[in-house]
Amino acid sequence: MTELVLKPGNATLADWRAIYRGAVPVLDPSCKPAIEASARAVERIVAKGEPVYGINTGFGKLASVRIPAADLETLQRNIVLSHAAGVGEPMPVAVARLMMALKLASLAQGASGVKPATIDLLQKMLANDVIPVVPAQGSVGASGDLAPLSHMTAVMIGVGECFTPHGRFPSRVAFASHGLEPVTLGAKEGLALLNGTQFSTAYALAGLFEAEVLYQSALIAGALSTDAAKGSDAPFDPRIHLLRKHRGQIETAEALRNLMAGSAIRESHRVGDERVQDPYCLRCQPQVMGAALDVLRKAADTLQTEANGVTDNPLIFAEDDTALSGGNFHAEPVAFAADMIALAVCEIGSLSERRIAMLVDPALSGMPAFLTPKPGLNSGFMIPQVTAAALVSENKQKAYPASVDSIPTSANQEDHVSMAAHGARRLIGMIENATAVIGIELLAAAQGCDFHQPLASSAALEAVRKAVRTQVPYLDDDRHFHPDMEKAIALVRGGALVEAAKAIKLPAISGGAA
Repeated sequence: MTELVLKPGNATLADWRAIYRGAVPVLDPSCKPAIEASARAVERIVAKGEPVYGINTGFGKLASVRIPAADLETLQRNIVLSHAAGVGEPMPVAVARLMMALKLASLAQGASGVKPATIDLLQKMLANDVIPVVPAQGSVGASGDLAPLSHMTAVMIGVGECFTPHGRFPSRVAFASHGLEPVTLGAKEGLALLNGTQFSTAYALAGLFEAEVLYQSALIAGALSTDAAKGSDAPFDPRIHLLRKHRGQIETAEALRNLMAGSAIRESHRVGDERVQDPYCLRCQPQVMGAALDVLRKAADTLQTEANGVTDNPLIFAEDDTALSGGNFHAEPVAFAADMIALAVCEIGSLSERRIAMLVDPALSGMPAFLTPKPGLNSGFMIPQVTAAALVSENKQKAYPASVDSIPTSANQEDHVSMAAHGARRLIGMIENATAVIGIELLAAAQGCDFHQPLASSAALEAVRKAVRTQVPYLDDDRHFHPDMEKAIALVRGGALVEAAKAIKLPAISGGAA
């Protein structure tokens, strides 16, 4: 695995994406003095004996309860064990790894009072690919992602289970096989580890990175569909979009224009075509996809800031041994970002489904009904379009904003929460749905272009069509459709369309290659 030097507070989206894809984060050594100073500050605060939330008091509604010095380690262990109350399927390993790296970066900024040995264990777990089994349900996104982060922390004290390269094991077994030792948490450490937005942020970032691949793949599929329908590239003329001035719209139109440049199919109907305008699903691609691009970029900005922030409570300021209680654990920024990503993903899939519906309708496409050369005897793409419609409607339901909801917790002490956790967690499922829609469109568009042979599309789109036809042959008579769809979906999910059309620069969201 590739190592990546993680600079707490200054990591890029490309850094977080690399970690999500498997890179191992290694802390920049320059953060060591701040970590040590913060831990020493907590020691001095404890020595003073004054009540400080989370250090020598109870938690949440129990903050008024003083805890004797002799019980401080027990207090930190108890908060981890009692708060590890999640339910549901485990987090995907890639997302859990990203969550751990986000927590590492937050703690290493020296505002949480965590000892160097504790941070070192988190690093070693990542280096050895020992990833806690974390149930994915149970956080309301304030006071931090308490339940899931508690499951992560429980593994660090020898409780719970881990995923390892060799399987799933109890944490002590996994630790022993990798030469790791559980830690005993000191004052403040348990609270520091389980308080924060890293669970929600990890899921939101994972959604963002997958949405980038989805967006770029949808652009390519949309261009291929435009050629399949013998649609016009005039709506992509830069003069149109410069007048409206939206950056995403301008860049999207440019990408579509470049994807279709040199298409013989496009040239074949410049003269003599009686159509004046194409349906919106073709003509308004820059406006819809460009708006999605702008929204995704705004979410990306928010998440990059959040990933580089410190979301613990209380925060330790070593310069004067101050512990300040605040609300950085409230994940409202993440909730809004997740909602924005959900809306964009929903619209990307919706527009794609409309293109599929257009292609299978002979009245609109001018091609054989349901893209089969012998309609009636064969059903062709009839039901794949129905599947796409079902997936799009499911995404519409899932796209309802999570951030507008709240429910009081902790005996009304925590009376407004963000719901960022499930707002972010739904994104991967939504993207899987939209990816399947794009996969179906890809097959339909390739089939449509086949009807125009020997005319060819542009070099970039022909490379895409070749990638498809390497996996899925032309549909003559009906055959078992599901395997074809699975292969096309895999091409989209794995970024094969983007790779095939790599000669064309596509708009990016998170910096660098997706």
